[in-house]
Amino acid sequence: MAVFSSDVNGSERIRASGARSQPLPAHDRWGWLVTDAIAERLTVGEGSSAREIAVLRRSGSAPGLFWLGGFMSNMAGSKATAVDAFGAENGLAVTRFDYSGHGASGGTFADGTVSRWLEEAAAVLDAFASGRQIIVGSSMGGWLALSLAEQLRASGRIAGLLLIAPAYDMTRTLMLDRMTKKARAALTRDGLVHEPSSYSDEPYVITRALIEDGDRHLIGDRLIEVGCPVVILQGIADKEVPWRHSASLVERLASDDVVLTLVKDGDHRLSRPEDLERIGGALASLVADARAPSPPVVQSSPP
Repeated sequence: MAVFSSDVNGSERIRASGARSQPLPAHDRWGWLVTDAIAERLTVGEGSSAREIAVLRRSGSAPGLFWLGGFMSNMAGSKATAVDAFGAENGLAVTRFDYSGHGASGGTFADGTVSRWLEEAAAVLDAFASGRQIIVGSSMGGWLALSLAEQLRASGRIAGLLLIAPAYDMTRTLMLDRMTKKARAALTRDGLVHEPSSYSDEPYVITRALIEDGDRHLIGDRLIEVGCPVVILQGIADKEVPWRHSASLVERLASDDVVLTLVKDGDHRLSRPEDLERIGGALASLVADARAPSPPVVQSSPP
C-alpha cells in the first residue's frame, strides 16, 4: 500500500498560536533566514465544517510561489522550506499552509477529502497569494495543483507548475488499487483502514470518504489543459509514485509546455541536497519564463 508523505520524516512541526501576524524564529532547521515570514490563520468552511488553517506567508514580488504539500506532510518539511528559502533569496512572495488535519492547522485528519483540501488550497490562494503564482505541488499536492490550475486557467493567474512526484489520481490508482482484499473488506465494513507508513511509526488512516470523494477528481485518461509551463521532477527509485505514473501525465498535458526530469537514484521524498538544488533550478527556470516579455502580436496586413 502506498503512502504519500514527502516531508514528514525529520521535519519540525510549526506550532502557530491563534494570534495573527507572528514572525517566525530567525532561522529554520536548515539555517535559512525566515524572519520576514508571517504566521496567519484562516477559517475555511461554515458551521460544523469550519476549520482553522495555519498559513505562512512572506511578502515579495511576482510571480509568487504557492506551496501545496503531500498527504500527511506539513509546511515545515525540507522541500517546503527550500521553496521558501528560494523565495527569500530572490525577493519573491511565498505562501505555504497546512491542510486541515495536518501540521499546525485545525480539523481532524480522518475528515479530510480531496474536495476539502482543494477548497482550503483555493481559499488560501485567494486570501494571501496576490498576482500571478507558480504553484509547487509535492505528491498529493501535485494533484491539487493540476486541479487548481485547470480551474483558474482562464484567469491567467497561474504562471507555472512545478510538480514533484505528482500523485494524481492517488486515491484510486495508488491507494485503492494497491490494497489487499482484506484491507478493502475492512474499508467497506468499517469505513476506514489503517495502513503502515514508510515515514512514520503511526499508521495512516485511509477512509472510505477519502476514496469515494477522490473519484470526483480523477484525471484518468483525459487531456489536461493548465495554460502554463509545467516542470515535473520524478525519482526513478520512487516506490510510492512510480516514474511511469509521471511519464503518463506528460501525455495528458498535450497542449502545454512540459519538461519531465527523471532522477535516476531519487526516491519519493526527493529531499537530498542535490534534489533541493534541482527544485531551485526548476523554480529559476519557471520564474524566468513568467517574467519574459510576451512576444509581440503580429498584425496581418489588409489585402
